[in-house]
Amino acid sequence: MPGMRMVKTNNINLAVHEAGSGPAVVLLHGFPGLAFTWRHQIPALAAAGYRIIVPDLRGYGRSDAPKAIEDYDIAHLTGDLVGLLDTLGIEKAIFMGHDWGGLLAWQMALLHAGRVAGVIGVNTPHTPHWMLWLQPDLVEAAQPRGQTFAADPKVDPVFQMRRVYSPDMYVLMFQDGRVADNAMDRDPRGALRNAYRKGLITSADWNKLPPEVANMEYYGKPLPERLPGEDVLTAQELDFYASNFERTGFTPAINWYRNLSRNWKAGLGVDQAVRVPSLMVSAAHDVVLRPSMADGMDAYVPDLEKHTIADCWHWTPEEKPEELNRLAVSWLRRRFPSK
Repeated sequence: MPGMRMVKTNNINLAVHEAGSGPAVVLLHGFPGLAFTWRHQIPALAAAGYRIIVPDLRGYGRSDAPKAIEDYDIAHLTGDLVGLLDTLGIEKAIFMGHDWGGLLAWQMALLHAGRVAGVIGVNTPHTPHWMLWLQPDLVEAAQPRGQTFAADPKVDPVFQMRRVYSPDMYVLMFQDGRVADNAMDRDPRGALRNAYRKGLITSADWNKLPPEVANMEYYGKPLPERLPGEDVLTAQELDFYASNFERTGFTPAINWYRNLSRNWKAGLGVDQAVRVPSLMVSAAHDVVLRPSMADGMDAYVPDLEKHTIADCWHWTPEEKPEELNRLAVSWLRRRFPSK
């Protein structure tokens, strides 16, 4: 990782790593990640002729973590990035995001289009009005056989999710008290090792699994004695993540999820079209953020290029760094060539 400095933005301090020069590319990590998520992308993108800016996002790592839940809504999260560009003297940047960072990148293009040159979504498709977890592929697996459900973008997504999933579905569990926070805080290393898995089942086998699996009951439960699949992280990498979450706890990161209803309400009157050049990189075996969920994106993202990385699960930047770097550099050089 390149050196880190603290940057004042939007009344908080963000820990920011920087490398390279050229058109600005801001890398946005997901949950439960850090700027460290992008350790394999930073040198490759900088060597290709780009200025790479990588923050620990609000509530993560060395960045500030306000106490109030509402301080993690989309207005604050996007405001942090606008302020970051202002401080660094950058008019526009390409935003590349994975997992929650992907949601944030697409929202930047909706809420602050004048500051966004382009978007690269990694695993996370653009889904209008926060209906990500109500995509038909996910809902069908969780529904009793013979029942159907169609999401309504005019209705609070959390309310709709309660009609579809069990209360222990991870997004709903995050809404309802601190059971998940407390369980993860008791054993950060175990919680992270349990999350960072690959070599799991494929989405094709998803519908055959027990209801608790289809309902995505991922957190707040006792960890199995033998974890499925394979570790994504080396022991040293896992230690780095764990030491950060031992210091901060998981509540600030989980607070991002606790603003879904607020974010949905704030965006009801916002045009959901992304009008900048965009690249969508899916992972073939991600069972939550499935490649099929990007099938309808073209209606809202007219300038879109799509790719799927084979033999890859959820943690694409760390599972398949060479493939992701190749796709990102190729697209950047064609759409935003460095001088």
